[in-house]
Amino acid sequence: MSNNAERNQGGPLSDVRVLELGTLIAGPFAGRILADFGAEVIKIEHPERGDPLRTWGMTWNGRDSLWHLVQSRGKRSVAANLDDEHDRDLVRRLALESDVLIENFRPGRLEAWGLDPDDLMDLNPALIVVRISGYGQTGPMRDQPAFGTIAEAAGGFRYITGDPDRPPSRVGLSIGDSLAALHAVIGALIALHERNGSGLGQVVDVSLSESVFAMLEGILPEYSYHGAIRERTGNIAHNSAPTNAYECADGALVCIAANTTRLFRQLARVIGRGDLADDPQLATNEGRVKRADELDGVISAWTETRDSEDVVLLLREHHIPVSRINSVADIVTDPQFRARQAFVEVEDPRLERPMLVPGVIPKLSRTPGQVPPLGEELGASTREIADRISDRTVPDHRPG
Repeated sequence: MSNNAERNQGGPLSDVRVLELGTLIAGPFAGRILADFGAEVIKIEHPERGDPLRTWGMTWNGRDSLWHLVQSRGKRSVAANLDDEHDRDLVRRLALESDVLIENFRPGRLEAWGLDPDDLMDLNPALIVVRISGYGQTGPMRDQPAFGTIAEAAGGFRYITGDPDRPPSRVGLSIGDSLAALHAVIGALIALHERNGSGLGQVVDVSLSESVFAMLEGILPEYSYHGAIRERTGNIAHNSAPTNAYECADGALVCIAANTTRLFRQLARVIGRGDLADDPQLATNEGRVKRADELDGVISAWTETRDSEDVVLLLREHHIPVSRINSVADIVTDPQFRARQAFVEVEDPRLERPMLVPGVIPKLSRTPGQVPPLGEELGASTREIADRISDRTVPDHRPG
């Protein structure tokens, strides 16, 4: 593993070097998580275009996106055109000294460039190659393109999202890409752990659609055993009650989840419905699910007479799970998020003013990660890193 201590003081992954070939969301998000915990991440970008994410969303200068600054934080930007053999040779030399390579191209693209993972692992047997694609490296759909939104549809997530009387709804984020990135990080860390014993790398094959499918809780066994197909239920939890979003007098929505017998009885008494707390039909979750509409009506009638702040304070006083449905403006003033450093303020000489960015998650007690510098300008580290590996030579692997 590499010595990256100068750039990532004390990070638990400071001896890991990552070569990132991905673009946009899934691959770069995986690289960002590893960089947050100290890994040296060398990001390969096209010399002229860079990662397309550089132009996605709101910008800080009319040209470069704020999202990119966060997604590429802590990474070294190296400009290399993978369609050029000279630049591909640079990538091969970097692979010789890397621990992990992350890519999220369509299956077969690396091979067409002469960067076949088998060849790279022949040159560096300890290399771990994390491959992220829409459907995985095998199977009849392997060659088909897919983005996160397509994976959410294919993997079953979109089918159950939204209100029952409307078409399926997008969740509002590229959740398929993000779930794939998390699985990619898990796979990379498992492979690094296994390598401690074997000394050998391996391929980590991550599918966006399977990463979504893996989150479907009990949907598959319920279908297999009972033939049940879970449908959209909107804000209602399909298998527990009462759990829903309720409107308050000030127009704000609060989520309340009083879906255990103890919590339900406590809620019923707080809202002045001790009769429901003592109703034997509501003593089990099954009974409450059968009367979910009735319970939601009772709770709504109560919340509609109170401001959301009063509802939240009162229910939290009685330890009933509750929260306003927060916008990002609500989150940045929330004392819990602030106390946990879920976001931190950073300064950068390129920016006119400080900016809030996500903090490091998860929290490690002894070797925590740290928020690294924001993403570099395109190709900022090309010369330094190219000079560092200039004496490396590798056998010729030209595309066949």
